[in-house]
Amino acid sequence: MSRICAICGKKPSAGRSIKRRGMAKKKGGVGRKITGISRRSFRPNLQKVRALINGTVKRIRVCAKCLKAGKVRKPLSRQKKSSSLRALTE
Repeated sequence: MSRICAICGKKPSAGRSIKRRGMAKKKGGVGRKITGISRRSFRPNLQKVRALINGTVKRIRVCAKCLKAGKVRKPLSRQKKSSSLRALTE
């Protein structure tokens, strides 16, 4: 499965991680120096969720932003049979 949100299509994006050393000028140093730049990826916060899609329940990967915004319709939770109902049916 790919790391893509099923609702908004958010996917990983690339960026850089910058390593610095030294003391800042305003703290009395000679300035911060860049000692290394490496590639990194920003991944979306994906969650596996059971959702109602066209009347059927499916498990999809959705980003947390879509979940908070209410773009996903969750199915009704199944209710367990109580012990009194089981006794009547048997």
